Amino acid sequence: MSHATITTIDPAVERSKELLERIFPSPRNFTIRLWNQEELPGESDSAFTLILKHPGALHRMFSPPLELSLGEAYIYNDFDIEGDLYAAFGLIDTLSSRIFSPTDVAALIKEVQSLPKTGIERSTTRRPFDLKGELHSPKRDREAVSFHYDVGNDFYALWLDRQKQYSCGYFPTGTEDLDTAQDKKIEYICRKLHLKPGESLLDIGCGWGGLAMAAAKRYGITVLGVTLSERQAEYGAEQSARLGLGGQVRVEMRDYRDLEKESFDKIVSVGMFEHVGRHHLPEYFSQTYRLLKPGGLFLNHGISRRGQPADLALLNGFNGHGKTASNGPSFFERKVFGAGSFSQRYIFPDGELVPVSEANFIAETAGFEVRDVENLREHYGLTLRHWVRRLEDQREEAVQLVGESVYRTWRLYMSFCALGFESGQTNINQSLLAKPVNGKVNLPMSQAYLYK
Repeated sequence: MSHATITTIDPAVERSKELLERIFPSPRNFTIRLWNQEELPGESDSAFTLILKHPGALHRMFSPPLELSLGEAYIYNDFDIEGDLYAAFGLIDTLSSRIFSPTDVAALIKEVQSLPKTGIERSTTRRPFDLKGELHSPKRDREAVSFHYDVGNDFYALWLDRQKQYSCGYFPTGTEDLDTAQDKKIEYICRKLHLKPGESLLDIGCGWGGLAMAAAKRYGITVLGVTLSERQAEYGAEQSARLGLGGQVRVEMRDYRDLEKESFDKIVSVGMFEHVGRHHLPEYFSQTYRLLKPGGLFLNHGISRRGQPADLALLNGFNGHGKTASNGPSFFERKVFGAGSFSQRYIFPDGELVPVSEANFIAETAGFEVRDVENLREHYGLTLRHWVRRLEDQREEAVQLVGESVYRTWRLYMSFCALGFESGQTNINQSLLAKPVNGKVNLPMSQAYLYK
């Protein structure tokens, strides 16, 4: 007597498979593995495997806004990527390039919402940051900076270079190791500023003080470094004293806007400009112009984005509040995709990028003369890949220090940023600005001195 085998069909599995085929139709260059180990195969040379950890994974991944949901679902381990993480970011490009009508979008959202909502309990180690108070007020800016930079000095030390440079390195040949590239970046900045013994330098957003200490030691100058991160300020003050630079270098927890009586021969800002905010750029450049002595130089090193047609509204000038007109993101970008939502909640609260042309236009209105602009985006792509690889190599210790969700957050955002710089969607610019005296600027006629 034969016994018929009864096959139980799991509705969650079948509905998930149907939805996945609609979102990522075959043929695709990756494999999908469900929580029951069933696979939806990709091409023979799949670049990676998308692993759904539980029946509620798709609900968590694709509930609007998509960018925020996908980011959260990754850092809280609702899904994982086995294989090439960089290649997996193509999923976002696939979604954004697909043409969905409003009806299609509504149907997909409805289908996603009908999927199971159960899943892994999420860690409380890294929760989204909800800032209160006036945008870019001193108090709110301190809280935003602390959220990112005060994760822990020991965590950053695992994967940064010896001088703790949390900014783009400089790779003249493209083959330098990270320590060498960061040291060359510091030297490159010092040469652009044409530093001379006895001069004073203000380092705005000085981080852990690596640039300030190196510049003081090599060029015989005095440096004031200011940061809004308490842990960075403590480390910088201790390290400068340990190196015997206490008489030359001060690293303080201080807002650059609070500097009133001081003046400096040179000013540098590396990786801080992105936190200023578009509407506060006139204040930023006016303050740096006031703090700079006549004849001085200001090197502004910051991340920028490519200009968009809406940015042309800048040509109409600023209104009385220093704000520019803009059409803003579309409904789809804001409500469905949620562009920038993950970064704002988990990475850089209140961070905002503008085109370098806009930034330098505002610098000129403050009185600066633009002497040189350089795009180092390929260098930042290399820097980020070094950081990601070093972080991955130290995964076990990183998780012990800050938890799995923080490790996954930094791995995710740095990998994504690397591709942004490599593709040209994001840039990193060094703008050398001068405060001329009677039309004269104390710089050589040639830039050959930069490369000796």
